[in-house]
Formats: sequence, structure tokens, C-alpha cells
Amino acid sequence: MLSLAFLIHIEQVFDSYGAAGLVLGAMSIGQAVAGPLTSRLMGRWGMRPVITATLVVCATSIVTMALVSMPIYVLMAVGLIAGLSTPPIQPAVRTIYPKIVNSRQLTPLFSLDASAQEIIWVLGPVIATFVAIQVSPVAGILLAAIFLIGGGVWFLVLPEVGRVRIPRSRRKLGVVLKRPAVMLSTIVGFMLVAACASVEAGVVAAFGHGSADSGWVLGIFALGSLIGGLALGHAPIGPWALAARMLIVTVGLGLATLGLSFWWLAATLLLAGIGIAPAFAVLFGIVSASVKFSDTAEAYGWVGTGQLMGAALGSAIAGFMIDQSGATAAILVAAGFAGLGTIIPALGRRWHPDLRGRDASPLPDTAPIQVQVS
Repeated sequence: MLSLAFLIHIEQVFDSYGAAGLVLGAMSIGQAVAGPLTSRLMGRWGMRPVITATLVVCATSIVTMALVSMPIYVLMAVGLIAGLSTPPIQPAVRTIYPKIVNSRQLTPLFSLDASAQEIIWVLGPVIATFVAIQVSPVAGILLAAIFLIGGGVWFLVLPEVGRVRIPRSRRKLGVVLKRPAVMLSTIVGFMLVAACASVEAGVVAAFGHGSADSGWVLGIFALGSLIGGLALGHAPIGPWALAARMLIVTVGLGLATLGLSFWWLAATLLLAGIGIAPAFAVLFGIVSASVKFSDTAEAYGWVGTGQLMGAALGSAIAGFMIDQSGATAAILVAAGFAGLGTIIPALGRRWHPDLRGRDASPLPDTAPIQVQVS
């Protein structure tokens, strides 16, 4: 909701998709930098204190951007602060999962997680564009801020957040990236989200900010992902799993470049969406199975950083391509990112854990035990 509402708002204020891309890029860069840092702090200070502090700063920054008139460079600075203070709820959630289900349920739970997120992506674009067009873009941003605050508080009061304690990692920041599966997930997540961000900008540009069609098309895109997650989420995760799922996305986005009519984009993006949730489920699963429990929050933080850097680059490149060559160019950029996201896991399949017949639980932490001899 935030990215679409800000895209419409800033484009109207500055009459430039490039300007909107810069602000969204600044927000995403802030989120990318903060991801592993705030995730790691949860192991030191606890989940509730870190999430509460970041929630307050992030919500304040977003509301300020919506209500206060600022030049573009100030908007970018406040957007950066909003990104830096994004609450690390996703790493927290995925760190809690192995402690609330048994090992056999973990991979299906990651699939359910990815599929459930698509409900957000189905409703979010429709709600954001409807409110931004029928009421005002500022109202769309404020509504998204209400969801941020409400969802954050709801998560904080859950008993599992208090029961699960993330062990303090004994490794230096960034060492977890030496795990090939974590690095592979980070890079492929970068490509996948960059493709989605480019599509989002391209679809909005194709129909204009005065039409609700962009919200419906993006909702159909997300509906395809929900269908894919439910249909393919329980499929075995072998070495080719990530490349195969990304190939579905690439084919759909490639076909989408051939036309900008509502029904053509709806059909092709429905196809592309079928690969998205299953791809995310694979990303989460191979990370969980490759790191120690004390490193899972940081690992998911780095994966999130890769995805948010992809959102920043995808939004920025798509915005400038729209200004220069039109909406089709942005969708072509998206297809290019998805294509790279298919090739990379295909070439790196030897670093892709084979989870067929295995569970995706994190590796156990070990520590020296003091024994008193009498």
C-alpha cells in the first residue's frame, strides 16, 4: 500500500515518475540497511523493545511525508529514515516459526506464510489505488500507516513474541552470508522483488493515476501468486526448485511486454504470479535449513535487505524508463530481472540445499557446558 500510495502522491506533486522512484528507492535503501542490523538487535535487546522503537519512528516518518510539503531531497531523507526504522517483523516471525511447529510442518508453514502474504498483495494495491483516487493519495498513505501501527501492535501483544527468545549470535555481523544458501536466497530475492517493483510502476504508468485499473491488475498479479502458493507450496524442494519457479515468473512477464491492454496484462501477470509465492517459500526454506537458530533472524534480515535493494533499484530504473520510453519499458525491465533470477539459481544449483525428505529446521546451537566435579 505504501509504495503505490507514495508513487501516486509524489507523481502528482512533482509530475515525474522518476521523482517518485527516487523517494521509493530511498525508503527501500533504508530498509535494506536496517534489515540485518535491527534483526540482530532482537537477539541482544529482545523482540518487543526493538519492534516498539522502530514502529514509533517509522510511523512518524510516514505521516510526516504525507502531511508536510517538502522538496524532493527532503522527502528522500525522511523516506530514508522511514526505511531505516521499518519494524523487523518478518525476520521475527520466521525466527519464531521453528519454535511453534514440529519439523515436518515447517516447510508447509513457510508456503502458507508466502501464500498468506499474497492476500496482502491482492488487497493492498486495490485498497491503495481506490483510496488514493477516490479520496486522495494522502489518505491512502495515512491508511497504510494505520495498518502499520495496528499490525505492529497486534504482533507485539501475541504471547509467542514473549515466549520465544532469540539467542545472541556469537558471530560477527555478515558472517552468515558465507552460507551459500543465504547468499543465493539474497541474490534471487533481489531479482524477484526488483521485477515486482518494476511491474508495479509499469502497470500504474500504463493506466495512469486517474484509473483504478492498475490496482485491479496488480491484485490479479498477486492472486496468481496466491494460487501458486496453494498449488505448489507443498512440492518437494530439490536443487532445481528455485530456478523452476522463477522460470514461471519470467515467462509471464516476458509475455506481458507484448501488450498493455487490461485483459492481456491481467492474463499474463496472473501467469507470472503463479511462480512468486512458491519461489519465496523455497527462499525461506533453504535459509532456515542452512543456519543456526541464533543466526536465523540476521539471515532473514539479509534476505530482506536483498529484496529491498531490489525494490529500490527496480523502482528507480522503472521510473526513469517510463519517463524516457513509456510503460512497456518498465515491464521489459521486470522481465530482465526475472530472467536473471532464473539463470542464477540454475547455475548455482550445487549451493541449493536438497530438502526432499528433509525438514527445514535450523541447525541446533551448541555451546560449552560447565560441569562441576566434586
